[in-house]
Amino acid sequence: MPMDAADIVSMIKDALPDAEVTLTDLKGDGDHYSAQVVSASFKGKSRVQQHQMVYDALQGRMGGVLHALALQTSVPLES
Repeated sequence: MPMDAADIVSMIKDALPDAEVTLTDLKGDGDHYSAQVVSASFKGKSRVQQHQMVYDALQGRMGGVLHALALQTSVPLES
C-alpha cells in the first residue's frame, strides 16, 4: 500500500520541527516521491548525514512502503 504524502511530511516535521518540506508525487502512484527538505538542523552536516536524518525520520519505511524518494536537503538561507 502506498504511503500518503501528508504522512511523509508529518514524519519529517516530527523529527525536524523547523523543516520546510516540499513533496512531489512523481508518478501519481503514491510510491515515488521527490522531496526538498530545508532545516537548520542540517547545518555542519554532510549531504549523506542530512539524508540519513530524513531517512531516520521515516522510521524504516524507505524501500518498503515508500519505494522511492529523490531527496534534496539544504540549510535555510541566512538573511
